[in-house]
Amino acid sequence: MFTMPSMSQIVSTFGQPESFAPGSWLRLRRQPIASVLYLESGSVLLGVGQESTLRHQLGQVEGPAWLDAAFALQERPSCLDMQAQSAGRLYAIPMARFQKAVADLPQPAQQLLKDLAKAYCSQTELAVSRLAQDAEARCAQWLLHHAKPHAEGGLRVILQARKRLIAAQLGIAPETFSRVLRQLREHGLIAGRGNVIDLPKPSALEVLALG
Repeated sequence: MFTMPSMSQIVSTFGQPESFAPGSWLRLRRQPIASVLYLESGSVLLGVGQESTLRHQLGQVEGPAWLDAAFALQERPSCLDMQAQSAGRLYAIPMARFQKAVADLPQPAQQLLKDLAKAYCSQTELAVSRLAQDAEARCAQWLLHHAKPHAEGGLRVILQARKRLIAAQLGIAPETFSRVLRQLREHGLIAGRGNVIDLPKPSALEVLALG
């Protein structure tokens, strides 16, 4: 009886996996792809980095999974930065060997993969382009959207979730979210303590929210 080999068995024919540590940059956007990355284990954050921080987070991948195969199939550089969230292992498959493996597939399967890759790359590039909007503007929009009148007058936001989760909703790093809140507080646009945020100047926030 024929048994279909698992993905790990297929990928293992390309050599030995490499280990990586938390915080490692596995792929930088806009750089030519010389190899294709297959994540055997670990967690990787996808987004747009700035200096040593992943400023805007667009997603998270848990191994086993391909990291940039869609871009390789489209023969274009990745528009995403990829940073390890945990320790793990990955295969770096030379581009030529990856392309040969794809060429060995039946023609309908090749076309399906390329069509899916094209759609994924287009959607991802659109999401990255939307990140051009300033983080302060997105935070201001979020605060105004969640603000409610309170008994003492004015508008107030009660943080119902951890700041890390809110930052993920906004597509920014937790450090960026904390920095923006600190800047808004310094400029007198927000006040309060803990999970209570007062908005003493909602009109100024509205202007900021327009970007």
